[in-house]
Amino acid sequence: MTLLRRVLLGIVLLAVIGYLGAVAYMYTMQRALQYDNGGVVTSLAETTLVGAEAVAIPSDGSVVNGWYKAPQPGKPLIVYYKGNSGSFSKEHERYEKWTQDGYGFLAFDYRGFPASPGSITQQNILDDATAAFDFAKAKGFPIVIWGRSLGSGPATYIASIRDADALLLETPFLSAVGVAAERYPYLPVYWVMRDQFPNNEWIRHVNEPVLIAHGTADKTIDVSNGKRLYDLAPNKDELWIVPDKGHSDLWAAGIWDHAATFFAKAEAAAGH
Repeated sequence: MTLLRRVLLGIVLLAVIGYLGAVAYMYTMQRALQYDNGGVVTSLAETTLVGAEAVAIPSDGSVVNGWYKAPQPGKPLIVYYKGNSGSFSKEHERYEKWTQDGYGFLAFDYRGFPASPGSITQQNILDDATAAFDFAKAKGFPIVIWGRSLGSGPATYIASIRDADALLLETPFLSAVGVAAERYPYLPVYWVMRDQFPNNEWIRHVNEPVLIAHGTADKTIDVSNGKRLYDLAPNKDELWIVPDKGHSDLWAAGIWDHAATFFAKAEAAAGH
């Protein structure tokens, strides 16, 4: 073997070892890379919410902690599935606006996020989402579902197995594994990713009317995800694409006005 061949073989071997090392690192650390579960918990006393209460919902031998408020007569209860960053409690501005307009809400942290003990896995998130929905449903009010970003996964899953009056998805992914593949096209994410959240499969079994909202400047989950997911929804209502808005901009861009109109129409169709 010539010196050149040995050098080339050495380079190839180093590249293979480096690649396998990157795959091994991703496999081992994937949940730490996938979830952003740090942050502080805002207390109810720090908000302007009136009449809301802290709740602890049993979930598969554990508990998830959140806030609940019943709606005013003629309004539904929003079951809110939070996004990936921090605690649900930091979004209290949303809950304050909803309750001011007469809507009830249930919002909470999945296990492993700041307010709820435990570990984060896809199955735990789906179990927590189911426990939360069933808790809300038992209150006897009309239910609408709102899932944001990561929360689009449990929201779509729940809408596919439970009955609600509407499903709103804010900056959703087609699938979590698809987003990972877009970011890391050189890694075999479809083979090694544990928590894939296949919204593209779950949405096919959603009978509720669907509104999807996305911004064209979203750098976290590309707007094409929202468009493709909407195409798969059996009961389409609206695809609201907001020019030049990013992943966290839709609240300020007026998503609540669209949501309130959407929910009112869905409630009327449901006869509530």
